[in-house]
Amino acid sequence: MTTSPRRRPSRRRTVLAAGFTTALGVGLFLAGGVGLAPWPAAPTGHGAAPAAEAGAAASPADPLAADITGIQTHLRQTPDDAVALATLGLDYVQQAKATADPTYYPKAEGVLKRSLALQSAGNFTAMGGMAALEAGRHHFTQALTWSQRALAANPYNSSLYGTLADAYTQLGRYSDAADAVQHMVDIRPGSPSLSRASYVAELNGDIPTARTDMQRALDDSAGPADQAFAYYYLGELAFNNGDPATELHQAETGLRIAPTYTALLQAKARAETALGKTGAAITDLTEAVGRVPQPEYILQLGELYQSLGRTRQAEQQYQVFRAEQKLFSTNGVALDSDAALFEADHGNAAQALTIARQGIKTRPFMDTYDALAWALHVNGQDTEALAESDQALAQGTRNALFHYHRAMIHRSLGDNASARDDLTQALAINSHFSPLLAPKARAALATLK
Repeated sequence: MTTSPRRRPSRRRTVLAAGFTTALGVGLFLAGGVGLAPWPAAPTGHGAAPAAEAGAAASPADPLAADITGIQTHLRQTPDDAVALATLGLDYVQQAKATADPTYYPKAEGVLKRSLALQSAGNFTAMGGMAALEAGRHHFTQALTWSQRALAANPYNSSLYGTLADAYTQLGRYSDAADAVQHMVDIRPGSPSLSRASYVAELNGDIPTARTDMQRALDDSAGPADQAFAYYYLGELAFNNGDPATELHQAETGLRIAPTYTALLQAKARAETALGKTGAAITDLTEAVGRVPQPEYILQLGELYQSLGRTRQAEQQYQVFRAEQKLFSTNGVALDSDAALFEADHGNAAQALTIARQGIKTRPFMDTYDALAWALHVNGQDTEALAESDQALAQGTRNALFHYHRAMIHRSLGDNASARDDLTQALAINSHFSPLLAPKARAALATLK
């Protein structure tokens, strides 16, 4: 079977609203994906992985938590079970994403390394777990190495091609990523592979194909968690291309199917903000943060408060965001685009540039190029900033924030014609791309005209 990934990306992308739209690329790996974690602690545990990845609320009925408990109980009786240890490591990685608690990463590393020490040859489950762990910590070169080792042990595992594709994507190797996704689709044309196929198309600016592939992922979904996952990203595609009403519809549909799928609350709030329903947006975001304090949700809430002139409440959220970034860093997560953009917009310009320069070394992805460009701009280095901004847009991705950043850089360099073009493009792509920056884009464009 052949899908859109067979096309080679042209030389010309999002972590996962504005600076967070690439979350799909980093987070698509499903810890405990089909065929990767064979230890049968809880029959439904790994099937619910997409819900956990996107921030499903933890509860006593959480199958991932049940899986962890079951494996831990088993390991007390059989501590040298390499496969069970590897599966536990995968679940810890997934739990870190589900709970926004990076302290699970050191735990994951410990059990995965123990599994590999017990069984070094052919232990593709632990190798795939290490790939997922390193991707979660934004160590993408190491994630690539572990993915390649796992595939050498099991070249017919579709989930491993997913980890490979994710690493290639974040390292800016888009053609290699597309090839890996094609292998994944060929082996197992299901929701995980079709979701990645959608992302490949989105990175290339091919939104119709991205929608088609994500709709196919929805049609192929195995249960409520997979359906919620697809509805979330169908909503993302709609919002990022200027259609908040459709995102609201997708989010509400997904929440009727999976009420605890927290990412859909975040998507609903973003659509409500764009549609002027700011009270409802604050309610939904506050609930989302209360369930799972994902940095993305916290920053979104802070910027919504700031756009409404509620400065004190915005600053409270920003302080929480800073604390979370410190916690992530302490637990081995490399900070890059999100932290750099936050410091550039709300904190320390010099620190933003330091983070962005370091981030581009470990994650040469389009988001990081955009963050570096913006950090250079706020530090007055616009000539260098323009080159990095061009690199962020070189793949042909439709990204309103990237165009806004480049417009402001052009304006600082005195190139008002190019600034007008980029501002027009940003607002044509998504006139609601940020409650703080979209109004600035409209005001700047009016001034330049």
